[in-house]
This record gives sequence, C-alpha cells and structure tokens, in this order.
Amino acid sequence: MEAFNHRLNPYIDSWMGPRDLRVRGWLLLDNYPPTFAFTIMYLLIVWMGPKYMKNRQPFSCRRILVVYNLALTLLSLYMFYELVTAVWQGGYNFFCQDTHSAGEADDKMIHVLWWYYFSKLIEFMDTFFFILRKNNHQITFLHVYHHATMLNIWWFVMNWVPCGHSYFGATFNSFIHVLMYSYYGLSAIPALRPYLWWKKYITQGQLVQFVMTMIQTSCAVVWPCGFPMGWLYFQISYMVTLIVLFVNFYIKTYKSQGPSQKKDYRNGANTSVNGHMNGTASAEMVKHRKTRAD
Repeated sequence: MEAFNHRLNPYIDSWMGPRDLRVRGWLLLDNYPPTFAFTIMYLLIVWMGPKYMKNRQPFSCRRILVVYNLALTLLSLYMFYELVTAVWQGGYNFFCQDTHSAGEADDKMIHVLWWYYFSKLIEFMDTFFFILRKNNHQITFLHVYHHATMLNIWWFVMNWVPCGHSYFGATFNSFIHVLMYSYYGLSAIPALRPYLWWKKYITQGQLVQFVMTMIQTSCAVVWPCGFPMGWLYFQISYMVTLIVLFVNFYIKTYKSQGPSQKKDYRNGANTSVNGHMNGTASAEMVKHRKTRAD
C-alpha cells in the first residue's frame, strides 16, 4: 500500500497542484486511498445490507440512536461555535477569503474543518441505521449521493484549501446539523414526537444553506482574492446538484401530499428529513408508505 501511495500521490499532486503543508501528517489526509476505501465499503454495505436484512427482523436501535444523535448534535455545535469564533477572530471576508491571510485564525479554522471532514465519515452510520431498522425506503439516491460525495470532497478540500473561503458552507451546515440531529435524537423518544414541529423547516434551512453557499462562492469569482478559481467553480456546480435534488425531495414531500399525510407529518416523527429518518419509525410503521425521492 505504501508503494501504491507513493505512485498515486505525485499523480494527484500534478493534477491538483501543491498541497497545503499545514495538514501534512494529519489523520487520513496524507493519502487518498483510505478515504476512497471507506466510501467503497459504504457503497457495498448500502448494496448488500438490505439483502442481508431481507429475511431478518429489524433492530430497534432506539437507545443507541439517542446517544448517536446526541453525540452528533454536540459535535456539530462544537464545530459551529469554533468556526464562528475563527471567522470573527480572523476578520474573514464574506465575499472572498484567501487561505493564507488570517494567521492563527486560519490554523484554528483548519483544525475545526478536519473535524468537519471526519464527521462525514461518522455520518455513514445514518445509512447503516436505516439498514438495521429496515428503513430501506430512505436509502435513496439523494441520501447516498450526499453521504458518499461529501467525505471525498472534503478530503481534497482539507489537502488544498483547508481554510479561507471554504469556511462558509461548513459553518452553515454545522448549524443545520445541530437542528437536524437534535430532531433525530428527540424523535427516537416516542413521548416527544408529538412536540417536534420543526422538521419541515430543517429542509427549508438546508435549501437556504445551498443557495447561500452558491451565492457566497460566486462572490469570490466576481471579486477574486487569490482563492483558487477551480475550487470555486466546482463548489458552485456541486451546490447546483444538491439544490436540484433537495428541491425535488421538498416538492414530493411537502407539496404533493394529501391531508392524511400532512397530519402524519405534524403529529408523528415518522417521516424523514432529506432521507435521514434514523431515529424514528420502524419498518412495520412504514410498510404502507410510498418510497421517498430522497
């Protein structure tokens, strides 16, 4: 494997340019194959897991889901706080921010964004809980696409643009995840489900996040500051794909449902937020529902 990495890294570097030396030696960042291997394993489990569980009883996972979602809520809150303070400390510019212009604030930003990258690996567990609970209707293209791509994208981000203009999407996403994973954790407790009213607004917040990230990224194209243009164009393209997929999910979920379905969304937590129903209904409760687009 070491010999393979020695052959692969120069090829990647010749394509991407010189790496940011501030992350050299950090866990999982020196070589791409581990991140790629985790993604392949994830996709294999997505493919084989439902087949393995087909003739088996679903697992409840309720207690572990409460712990898991609470842990991700706290991690997301930590990342959001640290990212906001780093932005404030470094006087980050909304319109464009280079990767070597804020000194210690950049270093703080890089450390927090490594946790953001690593959290994308942890979030593979969302899908694994679907499989164990036989909520296979939630393992949709949107869900798998989003999970599989984010880990890989952020490996490249951490190696080439680990601070600067990369901050905005991660900061907004961490805030949304505080709301989202707290919802998941609370919805795993049946007595609390009638009081959970903000699921619809989480999806709206995600759409706002993608649109704002695309706008903020476009600002650096219009008013450049030295942040690599190729990354900006890629970010804009990726945001477009997420906007299209999430709008499709939102329309199918909230605009095309009948009165009985609307009542279900208000009074139970038995539906998903963009394909993330890891703390709610069991397989028996969703047999009668149509497959979601997310």
